[in-house]
This record gives sequence, C-alpha cells and structure tokens, in this order.
Amino acid sequence: MTITTPAPSGAIPLPDWSARPDTPTGWVDRAREVADVLSVGAAERDRANQTPHEEIQVLKESGLVPIFGPVEHGGAGQEWPTAYRVVRAVASADGSIGQLLGDHYTWCWLPRWLGTEEQIRRLEIEATRGNWFFGCALNPRDADVVATDEGDHLVFNGSKHFCTGVKVSDHTVLEGVLNGEDHVLAVVPTDQPGIIHHNNWDNMGQRLTESGGITIRDVRVPWEDALGYRGKVFEPRTYATTNVPTGQLLFCNIWLGVAGGALRAAIEYTQTGRGWGGYERTVDEPRVQDTIGDLTAKLWAAEALADQVAEEGMALHRDPDSVTPRIRGEYKVRTAAVKARADEVALEVTSRIFEVTGARSTANRFGFDRFWRNVRTHTLHHPVAYQRREVGLYRLLDEVPEPGRYS
Repeated sequence: MTITTPAPSGAIPLPDWSARPDTPTGWVDRAREVADVLSVGAAERDRANQTPHEEIQVLKESGLVPIFGPVEHGGAGQEWPTAYRVVRAVASADGSIGQLLGDHYTWCWLPRWLGTEEQIRRLEIEATRGNWFFGCALNPRDADVVATDEGDHLVFNGSKHFCTGVKVSDHTVLEGVLNGEDHVLAVVPTDQPGIIHHNNWDNMGQRLTESGGITIRDVRVPWEDALGYRGKVFEPRTYATTNVPTGQLLFCNIWLGVAGGALRAAIEYTQTGRGWGGYERTVDEPRVQDTIGDLTAKLWAAEALADQVAEEGMALHRDPDSVTPRIRGEYKVRTAAVKARADEVALEVTSRIFEVTGARSTANRFGFDRFWRNVRTHTLHHPVAYQRREVGLYRLLDEVPEPGRYS
C-alpha cells in the first residue's frame, strides 16, 4: 500500500497493517515498523523542512494514533508505559514525528485529567472513531488568548507563539484566559477560518514539528465543551496536576529515542569504516569499542529508569481519585530524576557519535547532526536545573514540588 500525499521524498510505501496488534509488545513492534518506514529519507525531510502531512498519515495508517482509545471503537486500548515506548521507537527514526505523536498522546489524555465524565466518554469515542490527530495552542505561562463568556458559548481571541502540531492536526486544544485569571481549555476542529497559521517555524531542531505561531480569531466553543466546567464553574482535582510529570516523562522518551537512533546510525556507519592506528576496520579499534560500549550502557540505564518510573505512574492513572498532593509530589520527583538523566545522556550520545564515525560522517548528506540538533532544541523546553533541584530538595528536606505549570 502507498500513501499518495505529496512529500519531499515521494510517496512512502507501507507494510500491510490491516491486522492490528492486541498486546503492548505488539504495539511497540508496530512502532518499530513505523520507525523503519520513517527512517528512509529522514535526513532529506529534515533539510526540506516541509509540513509532515505524509508522515502523520503513516502514523494514522499504522494504528498508533488512537493508542488509548477503546478497542470496541477502533482504538488500541493501551496504557502510558506502552505509549512511552511507542514514542521512543518512533523518535529513534525522526525526532520531530516522535514529538508530534507524543504531544498528540498528551492531548488525547487531556479529558481524563480535566474533563467531566461525559466529556471523557464523548471525546474518547469521537476521537477514536475519527482517528483524530491532535495539536495544541497552549502555553500556561502566557495570557495571550482571551476567552470571553457570551452566554451559551465561549469566544477565543488572541495568538500563540508556539503551537506544536496544529497545522497537521484534525483537532486543536485551545487555551484561553477567562475573567483575567482562570484558564479554560477546549478541543476544537482545526480546519476553520478562525485558526490562522503563521507558518514561521524555522528552528535548528525538531524542524518538522510545525511549532510556529497561530492567530485565533472569534473561535466559538459551547460551554459544554469547556473541559472540567460544570455550570461555568471549574471542578479541580489533584489528579489533573499529574499532567506535568506525565508530560515530562514523555519528553524523556523522545530524547532517549533520538539518542537510540543516533547510536544505531553511528554503529551502522562505523561497521563499514576503515580503521586507524594499524587497525584495518574501525570496529576493531579498542577506542571505538569502548565509546560504543560506554554510550550504550548509559542509554540502556536511562531507558530502564524511564520504563520503571512509567510503571510506577500506573497506580496514579488507574485510580485517579486516590491521588493526593504527596503522592503526586513524590511521583513528580521521580520523573524529575528521569528527566535529569535523560537530558544528559541524550546530549552526550548525540554529540559523541562523531568520535567513532569520523570526519567523513560530517557530510551534510548523512544528516547525523540532526540527532543532536533535535535533542538540544527540545531539552531547552524546561531548564533541567530545576528538575535536579526538586530531587535534591526531596532527598535533603523531604520536600515535594507544589503543583505548578512546570513543576
């Protein structure tokens, strides 16, 4: 089967994905198949910096998009540990597409964090049946979009500087400030005149994430679609604040996926290289063996920690009403520790691969620099020093982070 959507490298041929997996391992294997597809031409697509419509279609055809969706409605019925590993696999081929998929998973889960029971049920069924791909126009640090109460509707107006995935999405999560202080979120169709793309994403890394700005002009949302609101009053709960640790662990798996892809590319390249220091082959050099072994050990350790903390989080996701501020805070510390380690390991791996691949590998046609550019760009999203400090405060003073926009 071939997708006919135009792309820089032409149509992408796909395996037969008509049969859907029914186990977590099966879905991770499917993600690895997707990675095999996306790895072909990844460097060229990075240079072209074109909107990844075809890549998103690959995700949809593979069945990875409704990972959390009810099986009876066409979803995979999986949980967060599987979703993290799926993102890690996809990011190993293309960090941008891994981020888009990971962010999509976050917004798929948003109704469970914020929504009423009716909103959760309705949105999950509709999104699963429609194979919706989500983007977001959300930045909790800014009040640049205003939501105005107009009776039965909210009307959103303003602009957002960074809106990952909106341009390739079916639905967008909008955030606006109501009454000067309350943040209100809603899911809206992306294809409407009131969402205007700036087409200005041109960063050194994560180039295909379409993270540029948008203008929001008179986008009307029924009050019944305002997530978590009943009678125009928001109903908070502690579980909703687990969005931050859940999302940060997602970031870690994007970085570790990119690092894994970089290391694999370096190993494949090195296996055909000529050696130095009297060695006929590069792979026979002790310094190369040491470097690959060192980077592999560090990556495996970080992946194992990420997987362990993902499993720890399932107690929170399976029983949301049991989440207390202390439980949430301790889990946030655990994800902060993963973030601190994943940040360091991913940056080291993606920069040190050149020690074994050598000078010829810096040719632009290989595009090996994209791995470091992607990790360096995305790791700046949240300063890692604050994550290390949270771990330190917990260990020294038994303090856990207060829920905040990034803590």
